[in-house]
Amino acid sequence: MDEYVLADSIAFKNTIIGGLSGVDFVNDQYYFVVDDDKNPRVLISDISIFDNKIHSVNFKDVIYLNDSTSNFYKENALDLESVFVDEYTNEIYLVSEGSINNNKLPTVFKIDKNGIFLEQFKLPKNLSNIKTIKHNAAFEASSKSIDQKGFWVAMEGPLNVDGEEPTFSKTSSPIRITYFDKTSKKATKQFGYQLENITKPAKGDINLNGVTAILEYKENQFLVVERTYQNGYGIHGNIVRIFDVVIDENATNTLDIDSLKTSKFIPLKKRLVFNFEGIKDKLTENSIDNIEGITFGPQLPNGNKSLLLISDDNFRVYGKQLNQFILLELQTK
Repeated sequence: MDEYVLADSIAFKNTIIGGLSGVDFVNDQYYFVVDDDKNPRVLISDISIFDNKIHSVNFKDVIYLNDSTSNFYKENALDLESVFVDEYTNEIYLVSEGSINNNKLPTVFKIDKNGIFLEQFKLPKNLSNIKTIKHNAAFEASSKSIDQKGFWVAMEGPLNVDGEEPTFSKTSSPIRITYFDKTSKKATKQFGYQLENITKPAKGDINLNGVTAILEYKENQFLVVERTYQNGYGIHGNIVRIFDVVIDENATNTLDIDSLKTSKFIPLKKRLVFNFEGIKDKLTENSIDNIEGITFGPQLPNGNKSLLLISDDNFRVYGKQLNQFILLELQTK
């Protein structure tokens, strides 16, 4: 329905707006995580959406992760990739991909509105072995469950014991999507999701595809965002697609499976529902940027839900990128 692009490098409360890697809409406010491992933080914003348009994005506050009473922040690599907020307690849940090269596991934890650490969630065994996780392919996406009793966390890429990274031919490239229960504070189920292969010819030495965002919109039914990135294409190096994904009775619970390479499993059912290639002519410079966040927005006048997607501009350290906000309509009937 619309696109809105923020200006580059906006200064705000002693920080810079950029690196927006996850988003959640709660109690009429938008929460973003900033992908900056040297200064991890959460931004809070008002976004004016009406007449099917994004009219303004106004940042209101920043929450820094500072806690002198806990060693959690010092002991972990806080490379934040996703965020969601409890609408009743206002507790903020954060997902970090860690730093595998520095021997730091990914983490899921929550903080209060002042950035004080509250607690972390226990990882299942198959996500606790740092030797099986690929650097920069760990936890990337999350979604609250529809019943509010738990949440889902998705890997960006496969474990090295599960499959190959997507290539230009069909491979088995499953990532794991794990459900965590809020009461027990641990994982209670998990499923495999097969990534698509890469469809554009290589022009450079980087050709990657992975999951960057998920959103449960009905019980056991998700929107999953896959983003392919290839260098050599300049600002046109991304292919972004949204899949409708269903957990049905045939899907294998992989929680107790150590390796998907050596065990038979039935992955989640998926179907393509949106390809951003089809709307490039409506976007700035005909470019779809590095989409890494998805959330429900306000209800639309026709009763349908809106979706807001955001891009991570990586603070433009890799070249020209956009702080891109894209507004979609979700038709579920």
